[in-house]
Amino acid sequence: MPDADDPVTASWREIGNTLRNWGRWGTGDQRGTMNFAGPAQIRSAAALVTSGRVFDLSIPLDGAGPQEGPDRPNPQRLMSVIGGTASGGGAFRYNDDVVFMPLQAGTQWDALSHVYYDNMLYNSVPKEAVDWAGASRLGIATQAGGVTGRGVLIDVARHLGVDWLSSGQVIGPRLLTDALRRQGTELAGGDILLIRTGWRRKYLADQDRAAFLGDEPGIGLDCCAWLAGHQVAAVASDNWALEVIPSEVGGESFPVHMVLIRDMGMMIGEMFDLEDLAQDCAGDGVYEFLLCAPVLRFTNGVGSPVSPIAIK
Repeated sequence: MPDADDPVTASWREIGNTLRNWGRWGTGDQRGTMNFAGPAQIRSAAALVTSGRVFDLSIPLDGAGPQEGPDRPNPQRLMSVIGGTASGGGAFRYNDDVVFMPLQAGTQWDALSHVYYDNMLYNSVPKEAVDWAGASRLGIATQAGGVTGRGVLIDVARHLGVDWLSSGQVIGPRLLTDALRRQGTELAGGDILLIRTGWRRKYLADQDRAAFLGDEPGIGLDCCAWLAGHQVAAVASDNWALEVIPSEVGGESFPVHMVLIRDMGMMIGEMFDLEDLAQDCAGDGVYEFLLCAPVLRFTNGVGSPVSPIAIK
């Protein structure tokens, strides 16, 4: 498992081929690395709860969020009924609302059907498994058994003594290892890893959507092998794409997505709000917790908004 933050030397395709988990959990597997977080890991995670403090890791689902553009606008919620009455009459009144939003909106998980290359998705599933009806295989509902387990926060921004990392700053394996060591935290197989860059804090400070959605700090391609070596079940961050932008690989967009999702079968979480949790972890020195981040069970969906909670 690499510990050095040296420039990427192997091609992203070679890295993906080396780390590929196709067939590891059977030819029909659709959960990927979430298989690492089994009953034993969940029982251990539940034992971490001692104080009962709960931290909401989601950003608000409203028009003030950082997203913009035709593909992924901020959610729009509208009232559909105000003061509605029941068909049977009487004093009963009710209010209802509806929401219009992309499933990759706000705090979210990317399903294993979200990303592919060379006409193949994770576990040798052909690209034709996703059409205009959605994902017939590897859809987000395949993770509805629960995205739950031991969560571990790596507070990279605090480790470096900054409010937030610089745009385009690469987080490599050595930096993750050093931050864990300083926190006194060790990873275990099946952990769900949360990486704080401070990018959420930056948006709260300047409310600049263009800056938030532009170049960003994030993990580099060499972190894929590091995550695989630690048998991480899923990984999430507080930025919009997890990985460093611009890409380390000339002419390729989102190589980390391609290796993690398509080759390794690892779900990626984006735009988690880690600010309150990070403050608490710095206060008590405990960076591990029970994490519950279940997906919404959208049939054939390729992603899901999520309202994860960390419990300490």
